[in-house]
Amino acid sequence: MKTKFLNALLLTAAIFSLSITPAHAQNGAPASMDELAPASKASRALPASGPTPAATSPVPDIKPLEPIDADPALWVVKDKDTTIYLFGTVHVLKPNLLWFDEAVKTAFDSSDQMMIEMVEPPAPEMQAIFGTLAVDPNGKKLRSKLNAADLKIYEAALTKLGLPAVQLDALEPWAVAVMMQVLSVTKEGYDPASGAEAVLTAAAKKAGKPVTGFETAEYQLGIFDTLPEDKQIRFLIDGSADLDKGKEQMDALVSNWASGNPEALAKLMNEGMEDPVLYKKLLTDRNANWAAWIKQRMAKPGTVFVAVGAGHLSGPTSVPALIKKKGLKAVRLKY
Repeated sequence: MKTKFLNALLLTAAIFSLSITPAHAQNGAPASMDELAPASKASRALPASGPTPAATSPVPDIKPLEPIDADPALWVVKDKDTTIYLFGTVHVLKPNLLWFDEAVKTAFDSSDQMMIEMVEPPAPEMQAIFGTLAVDPNGKKLRSKLNAADLKIYEAALTKLGLPAVQLDALEPWAVAVMMQVLSVTKEGYDPASGAEAVLTAAAKKAGKPVTGFETAEYQLGIFDTLPEDKQIRFLIDGSADLDKGKEQMDALVSNWASGNPEALAKLMNEGMEDPVLYKKLLTDRNANWAAWIKQRMAKPGTVFVAVGAGHLSGPTSVPALIKKKGLKAVRLKY
């Protein structure tokens, strides 16, 4: 399996909410990994003591950035009494990108409700969910699952991120891969608090606009947790090997998003999603579910602002492509 290290970060919302990044550690994240483990799940408990990687990793000194105008793609699906806007998001962004204005802000303000991939649960609940799913139920250490060549790649990546291998040994490969992704982008100045969902959710709360999630945190993290172990390991090792390319990959993805170029974004995504199982779980199945929801929602009057990962709105199996098969048309708004 080959999967671009940052594709899952763009495709899945749940991972940006984990309180395990250096920035989050300064805002009340758990001081020890055992705090992530639910008390009722003793068989899947995390290590009993010791600081988390988040607590020991230094917070990067990021200089203020010049504001950059961004005009990401926006679509609309309409009939005589229903309007549904489709907005592609990136879950972690740099704070200098100015995108929540013009047509995006107008569409958001005119909507009666907002739909996103997942409504983030409170931090303790999210930590408990992650702790329950992330720990190997059989107690087998992560490093013992890797061959000599993979172990060398993995440990080299951990060293670059300042993560101690021994404190991650209880976790399943997918969980460590996710943690590494979050840490790698935050070290480059990307911030979950500046991500599109965080900004939109705060605006909706201020406006008294209801926000509903298509999915739950358990479902999203379960996509990775239910992958066969060999695919989890390849996800981890491919990501570890590409760690130095993380900034370049993320910058390219965000650049295409900010310039409103979904075709280029789809090409980047498809290049790194060669595994059919992961592609189906992360993209095809979820897009089909959301397209079915849109078809059903069009029968009810009102205006809805739908904000999901930008990777879901481009390409042959995207939400716009699937709703077209249902007799609906998503029109790209020019602004």
